[in-house]
Amino acid sequence: MCTVTFVPQNNHYFLTSNRDEKAARPKAVAPAVYADYNTKLLYPKDAAANGSWIALNQLGNAAVLLNGAFVNHEPAPPYRKSRGLIFLDIIASAEPTDWFAEVNLYKIEPFTVVILQEGKLYECRWDGMRKHYQQLDEKQAHIWSSATLYPDDVISKRKQWFSKWLADYPQPSQKDIFLFHQFASDGDIQNDVLMNRDGHMLTVSITGIEVSSEKGKMQYLDLQDGSSTIKELSFETSSVLS
Repeated sequence: MCTVTFVPQNNHYFLTSNRDEKAARPKAVAPAVYADYNTKLLYPKDAAANGSWIALNQLGNAAVLLNGAFVNHEPAPPYRKSRGLIFLDIIASAEPTDWFAEVNLYKIEPFTVVILQEGKLYECRWDGMRKHYQQLDEKQAHIWSSATLYPDDVISKRKQWFSKWLADYPQPSQKDIFLFHQFASDGDIQNDVLMNRDGHMLTVSITGIEVSSEKGKMQYLDLQDGSSTIKELSFETSSVLS
């Protein structure tokens, strides 16, 4: 969980994620609306641990998870809880950034979560010892690549691809963004945005969230079987982006 872009467009936002995963991991469940966190959440479900990596809640907040914080850490299991379940705890909260600030993350593997909350953009990182939190400019586009899979030079190269693509597509649609997530490349399939490392670790899906003032739409492309799913979630209030 693994390459993420954020693109603002007029009064709505696109948050898109390529999920890079081991081929042996069970295929994820396509997005659906769940109400098992005392709120409505729209997300695809990881079939192995029942967590997720990208989600939208009924208040209009959206978030996406990346494995790792700043560097490729050495795993030190056992962990108390999976990052995918911690992620759902975060986005199920009425104030996801406050939940991140307050929750005890001892013995949780490092992660990064990008949060769109009430029209503001935040980057929250847990490095295994400390939390790191910053508000980003929601009027600017951003790209992230998982520290567990991509070294600094590859991350820098991907930022260059993204900048060039934005120059070519100053007002992109969700379709345009999905094409970037599928085809941004320099021919190095191990580190392209749609990656494949000898069939063992590869991009298995692309998920995009479009957030407007009254509802969110999630589009999910399963690259393992070619299926596509679109689901919508209406928000409790029409002022989430005001």
